[in-house]
Amino acid sequence: MKPKLENKTAIVTGAGSGIGRAIARRFAEEGACVVIAEIKSDTGKSAEEEIRKAGHKALFVETDVSVSKDVINMVEKTIQEFGKVDILVNNAGILVKKSILDMAEEDWDRVLDTNLKGAFLCIRHTVGHMMKQKKGKIVNISSMGAKIGLHNDCGYCASKGGIISLTTSLGIDLAPLGINVNAIGPGIIDTPMVNDVATQGKDFIKNGIEKTPRGVIGKPDDIAAAALFLASDESDFVVGQTFFVDGGFISV
Repeated sequence: MKPKLENKTAIVTGAGSGIGRAIARRFAEEGACVVIAEIKSDTGKSAEEEIRKAGHKALFVETDVSVSKDVINMVEKTIQEFGKVDILVNNAGILVKKSILDMAEEDWDRVLDTNLKGAFLCIRHTVGHMMKQKKGKIVNISSMGAKIGLHNDCGYCASKGGIISLTTSLGIDLAPLGINVNAIGPGIIDTPMVNDVATQGKDFIKNGIEKTPRGVIGKPDDIAAAALFLASDESDFVVGQTFFVDGGFISV
């Protein structure tokens, strides 16, 4: 069977671990040249090495998506190495779990700058290359928290709600140019971020599983499978949508 992303170049932000790493790995297995845009050099280099050892093409670029010059450098390095950008996955994100009374202005800015502004900057600096090709796929990672709210996560939920609105708006704007913009809203997924939250709140994962009709915690590969569909030609008629991959959590 022909690889679904053969001869494509994909940038995946926050690809050093968790969901981003699973997406980068799956894209590489499907034939894509993958750029690992990651702020942590150790995990970024590790992801690059893993993909290369498997016989695929990968490039790590140390990137803080909230900083314009970093994003511009990331895109320039991608063009230099692979000649084009076909796919962008805006996955980089952080969470500051505090009540509104405890959340400092700096906390709020850091979350919104990374999760929402970061997606804007990455799209802003890649979309021109996609326009020249009259083809491109942008996949934004939102969260079920954008729909239901999460306890003491106002900044995170606000940023992920913004991702959905950004996706809808740009989906309309860019579809006539051959560029599809869609999003994925993960539920509780077995990632370092979720496990970190679990150490802060007793029974976080246990309670989440009990509220999930599927009855299990999700895996990064579950999100990677959805991202593959949205990045491939199979999703050409899907525009401005958010797919919730949450085991049924928000449907209850």
